[in-house]
Amino acid sequence: MLEAPGQVSRALRAAPPDQVVEAADRAIRSVLGASRTDVFIADYRITGLWPVLDADLSDGGFLACHDAAQRCFSSQQPVTDADDEGRCRLYLPLSVWGERLGVLLVELPAPPGPDVVERAADIAGELAVVLRAADRETDRYRRVRRRERLSMAAEMQWELLPGRGVSHAAFELAGQLEPAYTVGGDHFDWSVDDDRLTVTVLNGAGIGLAAALLTAVTVNALRNARRSGGSLVEQAELASDTVFYQHRGRRYVATLLLELDTVTGRVRAVDAGSPHLLRVRGGTVTPIQLEQQLPLGMFAEARYDVQEFELEPGDRLFVVSDGVWAADPGDRGAYGERTMARAMRSTRLQPPAEAVGTVMRELHAWHADADLRDDAVVVCLDWRGSAGRGDG
Repeated sequence: MLEAPGQVSRALRAAPPDQVVEAADRAIRSVLGASRTDVFIADYRITGLWPVLDADLSDGGFLACHDAAQRCFSSQQPVTDADDEGRCRLYLPLSVWGERLGVLLVELPAPPGPDVVERAADIAGELAVVLRAADRETDRYRRVRRRERLSMAAEMQWELLPGRGVSHAAFELAGQLEPAYTVGGDHFDWSVDDDRLTVTVLNGAGIGLAAALLTAVTVNALRNARRSGGSLVEQAELASDTVFYQHRGRRYVATLLLELDTVTGRVRAVDAGSPHLLRVRGGTVTPIQLEQQLPLGMFAEARYDVQEFELEPGDRLFVVSDGVWAADPGDRGAYGERTMARAMRSTRLQPPAEAVGTVMRELHAWHADADLRDDAVVVCLDWRGSAGRGDG
């Protein structure tokens, strides 16, 4: 038993990418004495968790275990659920660096002790890393994730994302795109490098594939400058020049670039016709007022200035696109002016991954659950302060 995590790890490394879940099933049965396992993957809208191995669970059988799996996914803690026959279902989060992929189910003949739960959690961690890597080599897990067909634009946008969350000793970050299956130009990107976190949120002009192509060019120009060691200003200027010389000012991208010093909480920002930035401190939601500069690509050789502001430990930042802020079903006013701040305040006790879902659900409710009329992106960042790093 002491070799259980290593034995499973070896089995996962030896498996073809499309057979990782089957390899995990065989190894977990062997080392933990499990009678059954399955992997549940979160869909693009995070409205449910869907089984990879047992297709029958997608129907009525799925409902019996959905609540426990959802509690595990939301809390990111192991959850046990015993049935009338004494069998115990153990649910474990599948997460990589804060990216929530889904839940591992392990069915055992009896309730597990703490040592078995700990070993199973280690196995779930190994499996999550392998699943994320396997996603690049097979479409199997993506097919489980999608509950309807993606538009071509949405396919591009989801492939371009860095992930939907990342966790660090000093911060936690999450984002979500809507409408998940047809999103066009809205996007977010981030990168962690030593004591610096760079976050960009983009709102590409237009709809559908044209907007997705515009955003893809902009994101890759920003990444090119960033990976070459360029400053925040150099990232904005290279991306702006790239977009302008492609479209000659006819197409442009409203973008907010942020760079957080994860030790001090100082934030440097370039507001290029930005999405909206709001801070939650205690129970108060306050817009961060930045000098708005030209969107990327509007004019040739546009030049940008950096602005700065400070975060305090425990501060939460939300970045929302116009599709969130200005969303107006037609007779209720803009979501950002009437309801959004209340939704943000209600997330105070939720981690960012849950908070972005809350704001999006309230946005859908504001539309009376009808399809959104515009792309919408929400990004949530919590800064814990340098004490969170263990060196404060």
